Amino acid sequence: MTRSTPLALALALATLCLAPTPALAGAPDPAIKAQLDSLDMNYEVDSDGDYKLTFDVGEGRSQIVWIRSATEKYGSLKVREIWSPGYKFTGTQLPVAIANRLLEHSHGLILGGWTKQKQFAMLAVKIPVSSTPQQLRDAAEAAADAADEIEAELTPGKDDL
Repeated sequence: MTRSTPLALALALATLCLAPTPALAGAPDPAIKAQLDSLDMNYEVDSDGDYKLTFDVGEGRSQIVWIRSATEKYGSLKVREIWSPGYKFTGTQLPVAIANRLLEHSHGLILGGWTKQKQFAMLAVKIPVSSTPQQLRDAAEAAADAADEIEAELTPGKDDL
């Protein structure tokens, strides 16, 4: 064994410890249930164990939001994601003009950013697992508002998401 072998092994282990852990589907997180129940919010649990909510965003529009039960960890940070779809596309690639518009929109957001999930542009907000019920609600509302804003802009007259 050379002198650099222990250093290389230590660096490899440190990299593994800092790598994000994947979110896995599973049982609904009872902590989210308790938080949503304390706020008297209506929800359903989907087949992935995530909490699905529908927000009234005004002007007769509504917006779907999922609060993920699975969490992610990076170093000492533990976060959960809140998703809201803003645009549905066909094919496998998000159109370039839409992708650029979503990047521009992300720049102005206080919470969250746009990501591609299968055939959806999905607004993803990441919050600490330790967030209070009101912080969870605020983040979910922010996701709903931002995603609906994009849906209304990119698909005028539609309210499918």
